This record gives sequence, C-alpha cells and structure tokens, in this order.
Amino acid sequence: KTAFLHGELEETVYIQQPPGYVEGEPYLACKLEKALYGLKQAPRAWYARLRSELEAMNFTVSQADPGLFYRDVLGERVYVLLYVDDV
Repeated sequence: KTAFLHGELEETVYIQQPPGYVEGEPYLACKLEKALYGLKQAPRAWYARLRSELEAMNFTVSQADPGLFYRDVLGERVYVLLYVDDV
C-alpha cells in the first residue's frame, strides 16, 4: 500500500487506458480521481493531504522546514518530521 494513493489531484489528469482494458476501443482514456504512484503530481498531492490532516489536529508547519510540524500538548511540544525515501 502506498501513501500516494490518498493524494487529491488539483488538476484534471487523463491517462491512456491499460492494454486490454476496453477491447477494440483504444481511443478511450481514463480520468484519474486520485494521485497514482509515479505521477509527477503525486508527491505534491500526498503532502497537501497530509498537511491538511496534521493542521486539522492543530499541528503547525515549521517556517524553517515544510516537512516539520509541531504543536503543544499539555505543556509539552510534540514534533512530527516527514521523511520520504524514494529508493
């Protein structure tokens, strides 16, 4: 399971249908509803979704690093650091 499948796309994206998807109608295209892994918009869509979820939980994005979020809970500071390794 990949996190990139949960990203919302900001623009309309169509892809060529996979081989054998609709036999005899190769001119048809598929409209994507969610970001797919490998799509150039996928990392941005994934980050926007995650940022939205963290902000809904009262986390603030750091001005120094967009991958660092923080919030204060019961007098203690809680940090969330995002790291994505594309190996």
